Amino acid sequence: MFAATLPSLRRNPLAMMLVIGSAWLLFTSATQAHTIAGNDANFVQDIDGPAILPFIYLGAKHMVTGYDHLLFLFGVVFFLYRPVHVVQYVTLFAVGHSITLLTGVLANLQVNAFLIDAIIGLSIVYKACENMGGFARLGRLRPNPQAAVFVFGLFHGLGLATKLQAFELSANGLITNIISFNIGVELGQILALTFVFIALSLWRTSGSYLRHAFVTNAVLMCGGFLLAGYQITAYLTTPVY
Repeated sequence: MFAATLPSLRRNPLAMMLVIGSAWLLFTSATQAHTIAGNDANFVQDIDGPAILPFIYLGAKHMVTGYDHLLFLFGVVFFLYRPVHVVQYVTLFAVGHSITLLTGVLANLQVNAFLIDAIIGLSIVYKACENMGGFARLGRLRPNPQAAVFVFGLFHGLGLATKLQAFELSANGLITNIISFNIGVELGQILALTFVFIALSLWRTSGSYLRHAFVTNAVLMCGGFLLAGYQITAYLTTPVY
């Protein structure tokens, strides 16, 4: 399958770009899982009081650089042709991750970051499998696509929450800052998905989109397994103090 598809991929620059881009994100970023670091980490750690615009910026930056969230959303919109359907699915995802992001931080819901990120990796596997027709034979037992996106949105929100829970956040302005961070996440999501949807729309006009859909989602699935495996390995090998 892959050997037969590679020559035609080389004849389609956009298809090759999407496949190589996904592979690059996965294989070069696996050891640098998206987090809040450097000057951003120092700011979050030291802030005392409401900081609406900085936290909006941090939320948007976190989503745009959150390759696992973006790859899942790429799978979600891969076979969505109408903007209204994109809005429907993305809204379900946004509601899900907003609930657990806010609840996770404000209620101090403690979860293991490695295990949550492993489930996020498996969410990519699920969506790629669905796009490849992997659940077609299940009939009525096939997972509901909308419900699945919402449920995985809950896990993605917990993943975001664990990044903030890594810091000692000041109670002064905490609610305002977390809501601002969540707004930034939504803005970053809209920005990233706009580019993804435009790229997919351009690819669909080339006539090669459906021919390469299977191999593209196969790459996506392999990437999800890679991310999940990396996080599970980190969970098993990280000392508990």
